[in-house]
Amino acid sequence: MKKFHIGIWIVLSSLILAVTGCSFTGTANTSNSVESSILSKVIQSKKLKVGVILSYPPFGSKDNQGNPQGYDVDIAKELAKSLNAELEIIDVDSSARIPALETGKVDAVIGSFSRTYERLQKVNVSAPYSAASEKMLVKKESSIHQVPDLNDKKVAVVKGSTNQAVTELAPKAQLAYFSNAAECVLAVKNGQADAFVEDESFLAYQAKLYSELKVVGDPLVPTLYQGIAVRKGDQDWLNYLNFFVFQINNQGTNKTIYTKWFGINPPYPLNPQY
Repeated sequence: MKKFHIGIWIVLSSLILAVTGCSFTGTANTSNSVESSILSKVIQSKKLKVGVILSYPPFGSKDNQGNPQGYDVDIAKELAKSLNAELEIIDVDSSARIPALETGKVDAVIGSFSRTYERLQKVNVSAPYSAASEKMLVKKESSIHQVPDLNDKKVAVVKGSTNQAVTELAPKAQLAYFSNAAECVLAVKNGQADAFVEDESFLAYQAKLYSELKVVGDPLVPTLYQGIAVRKGDQDWLNYLNFFVFQINNQGTNKTIYTKWFGINPPYPLNPQY
């Protein structure tokens, strides 16, 4: 009889250890998963680092005191507000956006980041908060009216931006690469380039600033949709950003910010997705 009780005790002890061991292991895995998410880090530290292109007005620039301002900056401020976090804007250029995410320099990039197959192989991108196509910025006296007119002309493009349409539609165009959009606009103004291909909203803003410039041509590509870029493998953070974008689109916050900076309503519909 004693042997029977001892046997039961051994079996029960084994079950308790097994259950305890499973519970401990499960808790550890859950903790590691949470700790690896940028969302958890931001909530705990109450600090958010966002990469924005500050040489791309009115999406991003600096005011007279050197403070970040612009459409993308205001979107970043709304994101920080939703997280009750202190916002730090980190200036990046087009080619530095993905490396800044991969190295952990920033928690997210809000910087005219169009969703493409190539980019989605390296990073994740949220649902779109902005949309536009590409057109051409030229001098008012220019003979360039449509994309084929770019053949045998010097075309300014930003390093790291989408410019495949130029090479496909005007294969004889001479691409001149610049570090940022401001340099490209200056190149057209001073004659270093015959045209600048870029986001039509940005170009329209530049044409308002500089009376000697104008926007021409039909859209070069189908509508490009810009989202918030984040590192690969962080689904919790991506889920949060998708809901954030849904909220600002659905509640009209995004429309208000866009109108503030561009003076018009968003040119393309952004269907709320959640």
